[in-house]
Amino acid sequence: MNRNRMGKGKRGVAAVMTAALSTVLLLGGALPAGAQAGQPDTLKSSDSRSSAAPFSASSRKTELRKEEASKGNAGLTKEELQRLNTVMELIQRQYYQSVDRDKLVSGALSGMMEALGDPYSTYMDVKAAKQFSEAVEGAFGGVGAEVASEGGKLVIVAPIKGSPAEKAGLAAKDVILSVNGVGLSGMPISEAVAKLRGPKGSKAELVILRAGRSTPFSVQVVRAEIDVETVYAKRLDRGIGLIEIRQFSLNTAERFAAELDRLEKGGLKGLVIDVRNNPGGILPVVEGIVQPFVPKGKPILQIEQRGHAAEKVLSEGSGKDYPVAVLMNKGSASASEILAGALKESAGAVLVGETSFGKGTVQVSYDRDLEGGLVKMTIAKWLTPGGTWIHRAGIKPDLAVKPPVLYTASRLTRSGIIAADTISEDAKNLQVMLQGLGYKPGRLDGYYNSSTADAVREFQKASGLKASGRADLPTQEKLEAAVQAWVRSGEHDAQLEAAVKALQGGSGARK
Repeated sequence: MNRNRMGKGKRGVAAVMTAALSTVLLLGGALPAGAQAGQPDTLKSSDSRSSAAPFSASSRKTELRKEEASKGNAGLTKEELQRLNTVMELIQRQYYQSVDRDKLVSGALSGMMEALGDPYSTYMDVKAAKQFSEAVEGAFGGVGAEVASEGGKLVIVAPIKGSPAEKAGLAAKDVILSVNGVGLSGMPISEAVAKLRGPKGSKAELVILRAGRSTPFSVQVVRAEIDVETVYAKRLDRGIGLIEIRQFSLNTAERFAAELDRLEKGGLKGLVIDVRNNPGGILPVVEGIVQPFVPKGKPILQIEQRGHAAEKVLSEGSGKDYPVAVLMNKGSASASEILAGALKESAGAVLVGETSFGKGTVQVSYDRDLEGGLVKMTIAKWLTPGGTWIHRAGIKPDLAVKPPVLYTASRLTRSGIIAADTISEDAKNLQVMLQGLGYKPGRLDGYYNSSTADAVREFQKASGLKASGRADLPTQEKLEAAVQAWVRSGEHDAQLEAAVKALQGGSGARK
């Protein structure tokens, strides 16, 4: 089935929802960490009864009730309620300590959502729901990283650009094992996120396990107030424009349109859209951003709900007369992947970088009758225009380009001096950093030999430190600061360089 959701009188994905719906989501992670790192990823939908078949709110709600009732899923039966009441009464009467009643109810609701086995479906108590609502407004305090719960572990989907998490070197797929000495394994995600929150200027000591590394490392993150500016644009050489989208929040489409108009008025020979480390956002927002690039009648994506065939969302746009490249990496999730898939399959864009995160589901949030709490739940799959479900697989780039090694270098544990004539993970990471900065450690296998000591000595001289050749803590601190400055300079972005070259007719360009 095809449907134009962008035309007059069409409410888009909001028309899918029942009257209990408050929010439509395309989050990269289950909850935003450290005060909602992925905060602008929601859309408030109205409570109206759309007549847009087959997804009008009232008719769909009635249909679902009939379907659920026929399967015995319309709600708890008397027997099920009795079992819950029995357990509640037993705890209140006989448990050896007094227990907060609200905590028990929240625990039962959380357990129900956790039983789905879906990291993107969760119950939030009043405190967590308040944090989530603050996230929707676009400003928050914390470490600045989108997170998800996978197998009982808290996993980073993407750090927000410019956030404390990014500055500390955290990366997509990092597992946060503990915060300030408190282990997070098996902890409900709302509680884990609360541990990451804190006042501006407070410190969070995180223990991180990184893929490909056997030993966890510690990193200290100073929490900050983060007001996410979601769109940045600039003109590159030879008529190429660059627009970076950091998240798809409520005002992102408007800001994107304004920046695109400004670039086009100056003349464009090509456009790079950068969604690296963009954890996702609001579905109608990404639809609105993509639409001008996709010719009228071509699909932007497909939505597939339980019991219904996939439905194509068609564009009302006119397309562009200049080539487009999309920059993506393993931190590009959900709405970012919708953009990449739509522009590749329906607008001929070239994808540059690394395989994306792989999140192909749509969530909604419900807050009615929950007394301040909130349920976020997966209600549909989304597919690319051609019908591919990218969940857990991601989208592969047309032009695969890995970032320079310093972009993904692991942090040093700073547990002490990295001793000469020893083998360690820290020595290996030290060697990688030195080589990336232009020094010559002689090897990259973690054995701290005389060549490594010579490279350390040269770095110390250049940094105004005592040239001892010993990797003491001041040297480690200076080295990591030099790496961060190198990365933030933006002068070594091999992926962006490849995208520009592709647009100018080099390898991977689409004609």
